[in-house]
Amino acid sequence: MRKLVLFFILIFTFINIKAQELNCTITVNHDQVRGSDDQIFKTLEKSINDYLNNTKWTDKQYKKQEKIQCAITLNITERPENNTFKGSLQIQVLRPVFNSTYLTPVLNFNDDNLSFNYEEFQPLIYNENIFESNLTSILTFYAYVILGVDEDTFAYNGGDQYFKKAENAMLVAQQSGYKGWKRIDGNTTRYQFIENMLNNTFKDYRLVMYRYHRNGLDVMFDDKDKAKKTIGEAITNLQRIYSKRPRAYLLRVFLDTKEDEIVSIFKEGPQIDTRGLQEMLLRVYPARNDSWKEIK
Repeated sequence: MRKLVLFFILIFTFINIKAQELNCTITVNHDQVRGSDDQIFKTLEKSINDYLNNTKWTDKQYKKQEKIQCAITLNITERPENNTFKGSLQIQVLRPVFNSTYLTPVLNFNDDNLSFNYEEFQPLIYNENIFESNLTSILTFYAYVILGVDEDTFAYNGGDQYFKKAENAMLVAQQSGYKGWKRIDGNTTRYQFIENMLNNTFKDYRLVMYRYHRNGLDVMFDDKDKAKKTIGEAITNLQRIYSKRPRAYLLRVFLDTKEDEIVSIFKEGPQIDTRGLQEMLLRVYPARNDSWKEIK
């Protein structure tokens, strides 16, 4: 009997050890790279999958159902040399809504500065103090970003410790010469994203993320009217950022991620006064005016 109990304890422990934080679907798209051996891309896809999903990123214990749902697509557009790859990276992070089967998009982000060296079957190893590989630096950076944006939806500034780890990955990678890690590399980069997330100027963004999800979507099942009002008020607070930085990158990140969901929430009943919300969205992000005009 004692052996049987020990067996189940060992099995349960093994399951918990394997239940890491991320459940990330990895896709490596190389349709634009002609004449290349498909096998290296399959190996790369598996290596990235193993690295992100089997690494223990935190000291917390995640149950299988608590894993963060995410998807990362590497679009390889160039292979200048045998082991050199260029392209873009698309990342999407989803979060379950309380008392429902719905998964809400938390982040939908495109990184156009994807460039790395990779030899087939090389191990993906990250050193937090020394730059060794742009691929592992990018993957590590986004692993912590995923953890950070997820935590921010459950507690105000809950993702701080993970954003700081992402920041450290950025700082270490700056010595590499690869694009995307420095201020001078542009306004839609890894540097810009993490700098904004930790900058007090944009604190309202993180407050909006918390209120929108925890005080809004998570109470939708119990009180739709209250939830819609809370979500509308949360979104309207983005105008505080707009008044300081009209072209703030995080405004675009939030509204690109939430556009379809916002329209869906406010097109259906119960009806609330959305005039202020609609006016704010039309002013802050006019590129999506056709969508905002659908809000009732």
